[in-house]
Amino acid sequence: MNLQVYQTELPQILPYRDLYLQAMNRQIRYNATHERGRSSLYSFVMDEIPIGYAAIKGKNEPTDRDCIFEFFLLPAHRKWASLAFQQLILLTQATYIECQSNDGFITPLLYEFAEQIRTEVILFEDHHVTDLKIPDVTFRPYNDDDKVFEHQSEPLGDYVLVWNNSVVATGGFLLHYNRPFADLYMEVQAEHRGKGLGSYLLQEVKKACYLAGRVPAARCDLKNKASRGCLEKAGMGVCGFVLEGVVKLDKT
Repeated sequence: MNLQVYQTELPQILPYRDLYLQAMNRQIRYNATHERGRSSLYSFVMDEIPIGYAAIKGKNEPTDRDCIFEFFLLPAHRKWASLAFQQLILLTQATYIECQSNDGFITPLLYEFAEQIRTEVILFEDHHVTDLKIPDVTFRPYNDDDKVFEHQSEPLGDYVLVWNNSVVATGGFLLHYNRPFADLYMEVQAEHRGKGLGSYLLQEVKKACYLAGRVPAARCDLKNKASRGCLEKAGMGVCGFVLEGVVKLDKT
């Protein structure tokens, strides 16, 4: 058995990444990292046969390459996962590991090779259909002549809620996740929060998302109880957490 790790380019590992995405079958938070040129890719080769890949990005700065965030081996070779991961750390000198808790390929290795493990981000998937209604509030696409309140955190959405002839909330979905998943977002005007508008908007954006051939997904900060409550009221359910840890020195 001769296991080696080589740096490679995205086209060379795409067949293995396709298998990874199919096996995951859920949103991948950092999927767009590859398309934006912010990752370095590595191929695992055993006895001259490619058996999987790994990806590294910057933990805090896009130009850094200090954080392992994807890892996949073909089923017949997963008994070598720990050895392959250790060789990857030795080669790259990565100091962080970050993954989704619903990623069964890398999560066990995070706990084996990292310490100070923590989370700040909750991941959501569509859980059930809701039938929320708010009298006198209209959901519709955004128009160029709409007068919209100043946004504090989210971009201007493709859809709006209108009450009393005023836009009180906007939202939409982004396509940086892997197909067919989309990332829901919304923002409610400050003086109209706490009235159920955010959940109603997300409910309707979910419908628009499906009509566009996408599956709704979302994320929020672990400490943002209002955002989590809004998502859950709109039928979204917790499906995982983004975990991060520091590589143990004794594993390198």
